[in-house]
Amino acid sequence: MTYFRYIFPLLTLLISFYGYAQNPKKRLNTHFTTEHITIDGNFDEESWKTAEVATDFVMITPDNGKPIPNEKRTEVKIVYTHEAIYVAAQLFDPEPNKIPKELTLRDDFATADHFGVFLNGFNDGQQEFRFYSSSAGVQADCLYTESNGEDYTWNAIWASHAKITDYGWAVEMRIPYAALRFSPEKKQTWGLNFYREIRSQRRQYTWNLITNKISSEANQAGILDGIENIDPPTRLFLIPYSSYYLTNSKDQTNGELKGGMDVKYGLSDAFTLDAILVPDFGQTKYDKKVLNLGPFEQQFQENRPFFTEGTELFSKGDLFYSRRIGGSPSTYPDTNTNETVTEYPTNVKLLNATKISGRTKSGIGIGFLNAITANTYATITDTITGGSRRALVEPLANYNISVFDKRFNKNSSVSFVNTNVLRNGDYRDANVSAVVFDLNTKNNTYNLNGNFKSSYINEYQTLDNKKGYNTSLYLAETSGKFRYGGGATYISKNFDCNDLGIIFQTHYHAYYANGSYRILNPTKIFNTFAIYYNWYSEFDNNTDRIQAAQSNISINSTTKKNDYIGFGINSRPVSISDFYDPRTEDQVKYVIQPKSISSYFYISTNYNRKFAIDINPSYTITSQRNRENMSIMLNPRYRFSNRFSLSYGFTFAKNNNNIGWIDNDSNTGDIIYAKRNIITYTNTVEGKYSINHLMNFNLSVRHYWSYTANHNIYTLQDDGSLVDNSTYTNNMNKNYSTWNLDLSYSWWFAPGSQMTILYRNNAYNSTVGEEFSRSYNNNVKNLINQDHLTHILSVSIRYFIDYNQAKHWKI
Repeated sequence: MTYFRYIFPLLTLLISFYGYAQNPKKRLNTHFTTEHITIDGNFDEESWKTAEVATDFVMITPDNGKPIPNEKRTEVKIVYTHEAIYVAAQLFDPEPNKIPKELTLRDDFATADHFGVFLNGFNDGQQEFRFYSSSAGVQADCLYTESNGEDYTWNAIWASHAKITDYGWAVEMRIPYAALRFSPEKKQTWGLNFYREIRSQRRQYTWNLITNKISSEANQAGILDGIENIDPPTRLFLIPYSSYYLTNSKDQTNGELKGGMDVKYGLSDAFTLDAILVPDFGQTKYDKKVLNLGPFEQQFQENRPFFTEGTELFSKGDLFYSRRIGGSPSTYPDTNTNETVTEYPTNVKLLNATKISGRTKSGIGIGFLNAITANTYATITDTITGGSRRALVEPLANYNISVFDKRFNKNSSVSFVNTNVLRNGDYRDANVSAVVFDLNTKNNTYNLNGNFKSSYINEYQTLDNKKGYNTSLYLAETSGKFRYGGGATYISKNFDCNDLGIIFQTHYHAYYANGSYRILNPTKIFNTFAIYYNWYSEFDNNTDRIQAAQSNISINSTTKKNDYIGFGINSRPVSISDFYDPRTEDQVKYVIQPKSISSYFYISTNYNRKFAIDINPSYTITSQRNRENMSIMLNPRYRFSNRFSLSYGFTFAKNNNNIGWIDNDSNTGDIIYAKRNIITYTNTVEGKYSINHLMNFNLSVRHYWSYTANHNIYTLQDDGSLVDNSTYTNNMNKNYSTWNLDLSYSWWFAPGSQMTILYRNNAYNSTVGEEFSRSYNNNVKNLINQDHLTHILSVSIRYFIDYNQAKHWKI
């Protein structure tokens, strides 16, 4: 805790540097028009003839700062109306017939040239709305922030048209104000940048230079002037949907019709309300589940659109893990003698959710998200009488997160975050708060960031209320060829944010440091080259025993032929005490983990080629004899045409003589460990066929199989060592396999409106202590043929309604 005495002097020192130093910025003036502009890529309206031109693009990568050749110059114009801004881009290329133009899904860049416009309605240097069009006409859009990078889960409704011309290619865009956020000023000043990627050469350019000498991007944008006295229409959008699911499982076929609506309403030019009524997430991507042998839960990616779109504010402080909402129940029912749980729900039903987000004129971001889940029950059956009863495993619950974020000096911010979970009745409630800061010097050369978090858990049933805290501080040099940083973290035993967030380890303090070197411009051998070194150490708060120690060095590079090559060495230079793997409630037991060293290599060949491949082997050894781990990942891909491509992924991992926890023996009180081999296979197939930029077929197949074979049984001792155990006889070998197949057709039949037809086939098998075949072919055959194989055919239609257009409809 002694490092906290340095926080305030450092804050004072950094703040004394403030007053953001303006680098030279390009400016583009736009003008208002009442002319109707057709989005066709022809630029034949009078408005374009008088518009100012933005040109003289410069390279981002690989040769940062190099001007674009004149034969590949880019010329961009902007005009605006009361409803939208319009963008016209001419992208010159002396060989138009060789411009790559692969058709893909939305937000997939793949092998095509791209043009993008970056807009910041507050000109605060920290957030941009980015809109891209490929040379094949495929749209991509994202929300960019300095803390999270490009978030492509954000989607907007806008129009674009791209076409190949005799001088190269052209893009025309219409971006409605509903897709943006900006201040209510009568005279607007926006941050602006334009982007161009020449895919055949893997070169990227921007209108205003984004130098790689510093790590920030948005505050290197240019300026858009001239937008004045706009009167945007009401931002009210309704997205009703209807879905039908036909499910076949265990010789039973059931049909289900669902319907609901999403609502988006612009409370002002800067704030938006999003709400889902009767949500339906049946067509979201499947989770990639694995055999989890560790002490912590598996963390899954969020695939539900409502919880991925525009949630940048809610990620502040890392307190929000949206899969908690509608996730698994928080309790497991107690049973009486001769009772067993026969049905336990995997998910809690989400009733509705609402979020409000935006930013005030003074730069204060405000975010509010609230969701309500329903009572959820398990079924308990009496094994003698056959009677059953229901038991409440998750009561009606309210989940809430509130965020207040103040940006200043175009490169810094301070945020307050609060999460709150209230459960009906005598169930656990939770409240967690955090103050988060991210401060940069005026030239973006030094960064100081950190946080202070506190949690309060109210356990009504046990009357056990717990308070905890979590704090960290990190200081880094963030510019030039050489960069370095260091920091520390302290987490108390009772800190707990798991009701709406996710955290795996507590009651420790840690110290860490890093350094790196990179080239800023290409050499004779490399387009990019960087070396990174990281050191991390972690100590138990109660005993000061070291529980984590890592030192690693890695090299990442891009060759002149745009192949990616990397290499790394990771080491644990000392033995550590693992307080989590024994899985005791008080966490006073620990197991000694030995020294280890591992290495990996990867190569990813240039995806511009029709055939490309990713290769990633790794190998790990420990100081304990014959204990080693090896894995190999292969991912070849082939592009048959601009419409059709396939990729295959194979991963094999073998962990020999791994030592891990298998049981806490209730009869003897012993903590049981085993020496075991762990074998894992993963096979995936990904494919797509695009009819055009609005219609796509997609295939995703995954087969995962992992099993353990225990050889020797041990008992954990108080000093962390293991001794032979000859009395424990349970067979704790584990076998886990899953199969997922998704084949879908999607059609964007109107702006923001989509029809999706999905066929889903899935199965899983999980056993402990049972004999199983170790033949790969038998595993696949048994998995697909087993009784709980499920087939689902679903059709979903979502229709986007703009209130401003709907009010003129004639009935």
